[in-house]
Amino acid sequence: MSEDYRIRFLVIDDEHSIRKLCVTIGNSLGFVSAQVESAEAALAYIDAQAPDLVLADLKLANMDGLEFLEKLKRAHPRTEVAMMTGHGSIESAVQAMKLGAYDFITKPFRIEELKLVLQRMAEKIRLVSENEFLRERVTTEMELSGIIGSSAKIQDVLRMVARLKNTRTPVLITGESGTGKELVARAIHFRGSLAQRPFVAVDCGALVPTLIESELFGYERGAFTGALKPKDGLFQAANGGTLFLDEIGELPLEMQTKLLRALQEKEVRRVGSNVRTQVDVRIVAATNRDLEQAYREGTFRKDLYFRLNVVAVHLPALRERRSDIPSLVHFFLDKYVPDGTLQVSNAAMKALLQYDWPGNVRELQNCIERAVALGNRELIDVYDLPPALRGAAAMSVGSPTAMAADVALQDTSDRGNAGKIFTPAVTPNDLEALERITIQRVFDQVKGDKTIAGKMLGISRATLYRKIKRYQIKAASTSA
Repeated sequence: MSEDYRIRFLVIDDEHSIRKLCVTIGNSLGFVSAQVESAEAALAYIDAQAPDLVLADLKLANMDGLEFLEKLKRAHPRTEVAMMTGHGSIESAVQAMKLGAYDFITKPFRIEELKLVLQRMAEKIRLVSENEFLRERVTTEMELSGIIGSSAKIQDVLRMVARLKNTRTPVLITGESGTGKELVARAIHFRGSLAQRPFVAVDCGALVPTLIESELFGYERGAFTGALKPKDGLFQAANGGTLFLDEIGELPLEMQTKLLRALQEKEVRRVGSNVRTQVDVRIVAATNRDLEQAYREGTFRKDLYFRLNVVAVHLPALRERRSDIPSLVHFFLDKYVPDGTLQVSNAAMKALLQYDWPGNVRELQNCIERAVALGNRELIDVYDLPPALRGAAAMSVGSPTAMAADVALQDTSDRGNAGKIFTPAVTPNDLEALERITIQRVFDQVKGDKTIAGKMLGISRATLYRKIKRYQIKAASTSA
């Protein structure tokens, strides 16, 4: 097993024989073990290496063991510590426990006794790490459910995720801002064989230009003003897993060269060091820019472009998959109002369908969150939507998009219903096709549940039955 995934163990004692024995025991348990003889040396080591387990003598030369424990737990609360002493007492044990010690062992100790304590500490570390992973996994799965839609374009994206999840192939995700590029990157990582390895995301556009290299590759102590101790970079943090480089097109040309070298040689060099460190990361990059055009203009390295663009995944803009808007709206409603009591009026849904969504799914989510916050918690109507949507809806009456929205929501027999908006024009064949496709996709998504389908489409149950019969719509389940 690589050292990156083994328990890191530090022994602190002024007796060499004790340190040697404890290190031997730690090594026998599969730990990566180290030893120091003083509290000062231990604190310096811990700041640089961050061990998982610490075994410290209560009687240290220049610093009391309890003082050391307090300082350690304040700076590194997740590090598990056991104290040992040849002068044990109940008072010392109680005080150590109050300060955060995991256990207390008295010298001379039996080897099996120490092994048992260390094994319990290691098991706690593993359980904490596993719980954190599971929480992140659950959170991620919830986030992945945000890739909502049954349109052909979004289904193509999900099929591509399924193909890529168990490979280490570099992936370039393209699409406008707000389309969900990081969501797809997380899906590729957490649904595949690397799911238990690190996923590190970095927004290249948000990095300070002068600090990009140190952020990506790390730095040594004294490499620049403020570098008080060595630090690993994001490449090392992602070692064994996935490094997601968002907005890769914003990297300066000089950094593009260094990034390319790191990808080709699979090694990094900290700023201020001549030592190269091997790294094994899968690269997933994303951009809302046209990188092919950028390299033709000389603002992006051609060789880096081809290095990243082994497999490309393009995310469609929301306006290119309008049939997914009702599903997304109800997904966000369920997120902000879980009890399912809040509904969307036909007029509001029509406005949502007509709008071009320059901010894509992110803008739609913000729109629904705003409407929930400002509305009456019973019905979202047009006046609960942002001014841009209300204005666009008013200006687009009679446009093809407005007609398509009408067709998706209305039936000619509903002209007299309150709240219904009907465009009194002969419906073209292509608009009928859009209506049929929209209803079929929603019907498939809810597995034939007509009640839910009617709510998602914003039409009455009777109207839905007529349209199902008219278009001969079928689903795997036809529950009433």
